[in-house]
Parts: sequence; structure tokens; C-alpha cells
Amino acid sequence: MAEAYICAAVRTAGGRRNGRLSGIHANDLGAKALDAVVARAGIDPSVIEDVIFGCVTQAGEQAGQFGRMAVLASGLPDSVPAVTIDRQCGSSQQAIQFAAQAIMSGTQDVVIAAGAESMSRAPMGSNYLPGSGISPISDAIKQKYGVKGFSQFIGAEMVAKKHGFTRDDTDAFGVESQRRAAAATEAGAFKDEIVPVEIVTPEGETEMHVTDEGIRPGTTREALAGLKTMAEGGILTAGTSSQICDGASAVLVASAEAVKRYGLTPLARIHNLTVTAGDPVIMLEEPLFATDRALQRAGMKMADIDLYEVNEAFASIPLAWLKHTGADPDKLNVNGGAIALGHPLGATGTKLMTTLIHGLKARNKRWGLQTMCEGGGVANVTIIEMA
Repeated sequence: MAEAYICAAVRTAGGRRNGRLSGIHANDLGAKALDAVVARAGIDPSVIEDVIFGCVTQAGEQAGQFGRMAVLASGLPDSVPAVTIDRQCGSSQQAIQFAAQAIMSGTQDVVIAAGAESMSRAPMGSNYLPGSGISPISDAIKQKYGVKGFSQFIGAEMVAKKHGFTRDDTDAFGVESQRRAAAATEAGAFKDEIVPVEIVTPEGETEMHVTDEGIRPGTTREALAGLKTMAEGGILTAGTSSQICDGASAVLVASAEAVKRYGLTPLARIHNLTVTAGDPVIMLEEPLFATDRALQRAGMKMADIDLYEVNEAFASIPLAWLKHTGADPDKLNVNGGAIALGHPLGATGTKLMTTLIHGLKARNKRWGLQTMCEGGGVANVTIIEMA
């Protein structure tokens, strides 16, 4: 089977809700990542055979085949096709896996996997037609699982309770995420992965957005302890949950033949692609079991992996993942995670892959693992080997 290589990986710096990136149309935000990944790879955009675009809230500005609109807003030629996919928070991680599958099967040679989400302009849940009385979950499903609906917030609290985590545990994790993100930013760790985005400030001045807007340096456990929990009787707060975020990201995936033909420089080889599904009620616990399966299929042990990116949807998820896998916490989300850096839904998969690749490169390490909890009880795991 052919090998699939990631030859470029970029992301925008995250923007807070109604913050510095909120003035940019979602199509244009996605286009920024597409143009940047093509430029970074140094490839003729006309040879790109497909763009697989992750986007969760496909409503308003993000409706109407969002991936194709992002291509049309970019400098890519009209001849480049695109498709939009929704695997909830794992949408653009699945885009990477679909791109790799196309290349490993010999079907295509150069594919971009990307994601974008303007959560300011297309608010989470707006595609559910709020106020209409329409539900995306049928009565038959509700009866089958004995619920009124599925909730990521309830699932996150269920994970915390099942694995025995306290409010202090999750607050401590939230503080550490902020500390690591602030330290990484101060050290310039994100400099090579972030694509500058030109914005217009409220004062009418033009600036480049190059720093993740959600980081709160100096966050303390005492400060987080004063926050109200999201659910009555729960332990999770806004300080231990992923931040609403605007952002875009992209990776370029190519075959060995394309690498040679176009003079590309591989950053990483995709070693394993895994996706599993489980209980849709507890929902967010599936990365634990998906990781077990991925390591088994890859013939690897957790100790073989040098860095891990586990999406911080809520602090309870990476904490449960660490407990279940026995992984080294010093290798987890070493530059902070979504609690500090934001979680732009459909963009987060390729965003985390970008950060993972650059983190491994900076440390001269070999193996990386990325996993994501997703709505409906699904999880993706991708294992890469640095080139």
C-alpha cells in the first residue's frame, strides 16, 4: 500500500467569540488556510486533486457546500474540487484520514485536508433551527437510549464522575493548560505554524492577527474555583471547558510519487488511521477505547509515542484518557490545549495535527498521536511518524 505524507501544516491563531477574527467571512477564513498551506508546500495549486473540508455548523455563512466556497474564495484554481464533511469535533481530523485513504489506495496523489469554523458568525447549534421545534434526534432514538436528547455537557460530567475526578482535579488541569499555552506563546513555539491574518481593528487600523486570543496568562486555581459550574451539581466550568473560537487550519497530504514529482518536503508519514464509536450518552469517553485499538493495530505501546494531542473539549476527557492509557502527562498537549487556545470545531482536527507536527519537530521527536472526542460517541485517532 502506498504511503501518505503530510508536506505542509498551518493554522490561524484562534480568535475569541466576537473577537479579532469575527469580522472575517467564514469562506475567507477558510481560504486563508488553503492559500497558506499551498504556499508553505511550494506546490502548483493546479495539481491538487481534492480538498476535504471539515465544518460542523453548516448554516448561514457556512452553508452551501462550505468547502467549495472556501476554494472559490482562495487562490486555488476553479478546477480544484472540494467536499464538506461533518464528524462533529473530529471533522478535519477525519478529513486528514479521508485524504490519506485516497492517497494510500492510489486513487489520488495530492489532497488538502482542512477545516474552518467561525463560531462568532455561525453560532454553535444554529443549524438546529432553534425555536422551530424541530429536533435532529427522533423519538425512536430517545426511547432507545432513555434520554430526552444527547448532551456533550452531561457526557463530560458523566466521564468525570465515572473516573473519579473532583472539581480541584479539573481546575488544576485548566490552570496547566493556560500555563503551557502562555509559555509556548512567550517562547515562540507557535511562530512557524501560525498563518498571519490581516484584520481591521474597531479603530479602523489594519493589523496582523498572529497570537491566540483566548490565552489567559496568570490563571490560578483560586480564580477558577470562583467560577460557576455549567451544570447544577457538576464540577466543570467555563475555565475547564474548551473556548468558543474562530479559526482555520489545513494540511497538505501527498503520495511518495507526488513528493518526488513535485519536489515536496515531507514533514510526517501517516502511520495509523483509526475511528471507533461507542456509547452516545456518555459520548465523550470514546477516545480512550479508540486509542487502545489504534495502538493495537499499529503494533505499538503508549511508551512508544513521544507526544500526544488529546482535544481538551472538557478537562475531564484528557484526564480520563491519561488515567485509562497510563500515558505520561508531560507528553500531553505540551503547548496547552483547547481550554486556553480555543476549539474552532471543524478546524480543530487539522489545527491539532499542525501543532503536533511542529511540536515533534521542535523537540526532534519521532512519534505523535492525536485523538478527538466527537458528538454521538465517536472518536478518531491518527498516529504519525516524523519524516
